[in-house]
Amino acid sequence: MTENHKKDIRIRSNVYDSMVKSPNRAMLRATGMGDEELKKPIVGVISTWAENTPCNIHLHDLGKLAKKGVQTAGGWPVQFGTITVADGIAMGTPGMRYSLPSRDIIADSVEAAVGGHNCDAFVAIGGCDKNMPGCMIAIANTEIPAIFVYGGTIAPGKLDGKDIDLVSVFEAIGKWNHNDMTAEEVRRIECNACPGPGGCGGMYTANTMASAIEAMGMSLPGSSSNPATTEDKLRDVEAAGEAVLQLLEKKIYPKDIMTRKAFENAITVVMALGGSTNAILHLMAMAHAANVHLTLDDFNEFQEKVPHLADLKPSGQYVFQDLYEVGGVSAVMKYLLEKGFIHGDCLTVTGKTIAENLADVPSLTEGQKVILPLESPKREDGPLIVLHGNLAPDGAVAKVSGVKVRRHVGPAKVFNTEDEAIQAVLSDNIIDGDVVVVRYVGPKGGPGMPEMLSLSSMIVGKGQGETVALLTDGRFSGGTYGLVVGHIAPEAQDGGPIALLETGDMVTIDQDTKELTMAVSEEELAKRQAALVIPPLHSRGVLGKYAHIVSSSSQGAITDFWKKED
Repeated sequence: MTENHKKDIRIRSNVYDSMVKSPNRAMLRATGMGDEELKKPIVGVISTWAENTPCNIHLHDLGKLAKKGVQTAGGWPVQFGTITVADGIAMGTPGMRYSLPSRDIIADSVEAAVGGHNCDAFVAIGGCDKNMPGCMIAIANTEIPAIFVYGGTIAPGKLDGKDIDLVSVFEAIGKWNHNDMTAEEVRRIECNACPGPGGCGGMYTANTMASAIEAMGMSLPGSSSNPATTEDKLRDVEAAGEAVLQLLEKKIYPKDIMTRKAFENAITVVMALGGSTNAILHLMAMAHAANVHLTLDDFNEFQEKVPHLADLKPSGQYVFQDLYEVGGVSAVMKYLLEKGFIHGDCLTVTGKTIAENLADVPSLTEGQKVILPLESPKREDGPLIVLHGNLAPDGAVAKVSGVKVRRHVGPAKVFNTEDEAIQAVLSDNIIDGDVVVVRYVGPKGGPGMPEMLSLSSMIVGKGQGETVALLTDGRFSGGTYGLVVGHIAPEAQDGGPIALLETGDMVTIDQDTKELTMAVSEEELAKRQAALVIPPLHSRGVLGKYAHIVSSSSQGAITDFWKKED
């Protein structure tokens, strides 16, 4: 923490007390501020509200509640908006390339708005995969007191007495293609999967990141678990508006909270809950913004010692609302704290430590089945594994929750686009034992590192989730499960070994040895390298900018990787 962080907390808004700032005050008076309001700290309320996605459609109204909390606590709230890209809607379309870049656009826009308007503090409200880490990167970079609020999970869809969700639709398409489901049955699932506002309902990326942020201490207790349409959610949003003024008063800054130990708590909770592979990408980017040293291989340390306890979708049977009903993430954290898995002395946005926050939190409901006991976990170690080998010298990420296959060796079938791979699956050209490879879809090559949920769900829907492996230098949705490996680095666009792989080469994936290799000699690889022609980078618009500045996925796909630590 630098001395600049310790200056008087009111210095930003109180510059308007100077006569030199009279023109600024004149404009602020036009927004409703009078003499008394000009003395109050200015608190930004940043909403990622958008009408095109259930994840974010309710966030504008939540922003009004946060403003009410700020006013109650004596601040002057000003609400801003920023963009968002909904992964579930962009999935399987060219729009998916904009998803990951939107994380950094959101971070930059929030930082610019908060900094440009001299906010003393702010509350950020997000509800979808990329706007949450985007807000957190901004929180770290703005270096003023801030709190993150999750918009809440969607309620499960109901069909024939069973819970369904968005991933059910993707898998239904695979079943339809395999003649296991009629078109009308697919339509019934489509019409009932998403009943209202909120982030995707399983332990997918939205709920994963919300859980990680609460575990880090940057959300109020319960924020990650309270569903979107509950009274608990309305209360926690308003409470965040009040709490951010307490951070101002106590001079508690994000980097006082976003420490190495806080990130370790986040990783531990993600492993225990069986979170998304995207958590690795986003936590590294958030750590970079907070000047916390966190590497890809750090995740294996926690994978080896933290068991997978949650029986949540996509590999389990319950949805996130079920977890809320038995105590939520706070109750899971209390259990992990009692068992010695998380650091209880980390500071949080309540001004108290993790242990102090959890002291009054009820334990998991007796007899509940969503969270398994440490004595009989879903898996004895964590489900997110970092692999290395001559196919991924800088690492790759696999999510193996629910996957029984420990080792897969098979011939590669290589595609340079997801569409080509999808057509091969739909045409029954992918057989048991194959290793489907989709490359040139990394951060630079995509550009934008699109997710492969459509492809992976079709493979699962056709009954090949355990018999066909899927590799990519792109990403997977939090809703993906099966024998999948993503984030392969270096990516093909950077000339990584995945660019040298050819159809027919034998590939080995081993979760016990954490191996990802191809059976190709060094001599043959050198010949292929000499003949390799890499497509030109995308050169126009936001994707062109992104392709030219983004780092490797092994560094979190960050866009300011030249930044040095203090």
